[in-house]
Amino acid sequence: MSTATSPARAALDASADDGTVGDHLGSTEEAPGLVTERFACLLPGYRGWYWAVSASVLDEQVSINDIVLLPGDEAIVAPEWTPYRERIRPGDLGPGDVLPPEEDDIRLVPAWSAGDGDETGVVDRHFAREIGLGREWVLSIEGREDAAERWYEGESGPDTPIAKQAPGVCGTCGFLVSLAGDLSDRFGVCANKMANADGRIVALTHGCGAHSATRPKRSASASKLPDPVLDSTRAELEEF
Repeated sequence: MSTATSPARAALDASADDGTVGDHLGSTEEAPGLVTERFACLLPGYRGWYWAVSASVLDEQVSINDIVLLPGDEAIVAPEWTPYRERIRPGDLGPGDVLPPEEDDIRLVPAWSAGDGDETGVVDRHFAREIGLGREWVLSIEGREDAAERWYEGESGPDTPIAKQAPGVCGTCGFLVSLAGDLSDRFGVCANKMANADGRIVALTHGCGAHSATRPKRSASASKLPDPVLDSTRAELEEF
């Protein structure tokens, strides 16, 4: 126990509710003449927390600076706050919800710069037509590739069970609606109302059983009829 322990306990007992202050847990010298006295907290719901009393000691004179309640190593505390933008997931937005893009979102570029190309010298002209036509922002090369990777690895990509057992791929299906622009060589939109992906983006290498070239299969057993119970194919003469 330090010189400040008893004055700190007296100050804590005077400010805290009865029965909420436990045993002395120790003293920590924060700096010359500055010490923190720790006492167990007995408040319901604050398991593992402790009272911290900061005191200044000068020539055996003790001055109480402040009293705070702090979490210990085993304290139950709220999880670290996560910004709303990082907590929200695809499909969480409801009617009336808004989610503005980040100011430095790499997926978007100003429409006037869409034809500047990349480091390889490949000029991106697919969205240059947007200049002056109303859209202030368009997808950047990074934004399109991010979407392409997400779609390709999702439920409309080539590696799903339904695609692996399909009779053909979407790229050869008559129900595929072509896209325009840089993604047209990899994706399209399904327009078959009987398909699971109707109205959704599909990879040209995706597929399902509703392919336009699908034809019914006649089984071998169905082509052979069983022997009739009564033979009605022959005429029999009866004598009277």
